[in-house]
Amino acid sequence: MNEIREFLFDNSDAEYRAFQSKLIPNVDSDYFIGVRTPVLRKYAKELLKTGDVSSFMNELPHDYFDENQLHAFIISGIKDFDECIKELERFLPYINNWATCDQLSPKCFAKNKTELLKYIDRWIRSDETYTVRFAIGMLMSHFLDDEFDVKYLRLVAGVKSDEYYINMMIAWYFATALAKQYESTLPFVENKVLDKWTHNKAIQKAIESYRITDEQKEYLRTLKIKTRD
Repeated sequence: MNEIREFLFDNSDAEYRAFQSKLIPNVDSDYFIGVRTPVLRKYAKELLKTGDVSSFMNELPHDYFDENQLHAFIISGIKDFDECIKELERFLPYINNWATCDQLSPKCFAKNKTELLKYIDRWIRSDETYTVRFAIGMLMSHFLDDEFDVKYLRLVAGVKSDEYYINMMIAWYFATALAKQYESTLPFVENKVLDKWTHNKAIQKAIESYRITDEQKEYLRTLKIKTRD
């Protein structure tokens, strides 16, 4: 732990620290050390190669954002699915911001999608904001292409929350689904199954996408819910 923290502070960047603090306003500015992401990713790979990360992984909760980021990148690089899941489930309850949540992306999931689904189904029903957000993110990353099924759209649409960071991910998911599975996703938008804010945000993000045709964008604009409705 001491060596890892020393490395982090040795690689801190005051300008980047200030930038990160503005991007993630829900945590105190003292939480950030300011290590740039490429440095953290490279360091995570080096630590995985040495295999000497157990004390760091067991030291939860971490004191700094950068430690959580490093932890996320280490988990993302674990090749064994069962080991990855074990470490992931220990870590998920300690995630306290969108950036760590969204940059946590285990590579081994791509080859273990069937096994992954049962965990997603449990995570998406969690009471933890970022566990739910992570579950939706995994559905977006791994189940909107060849493994797509409309039941996943229903699963995400069924998430009801007052949490901004959950609803933003739902909107992002449906915008991406419109880009990749337009015909299957459109009825969810036409029938306004999402709450007003999330519905409009999903349309906004879809309209901003280069993967949505101009004709589709024009129609989606007509489906926005007006504030007075």
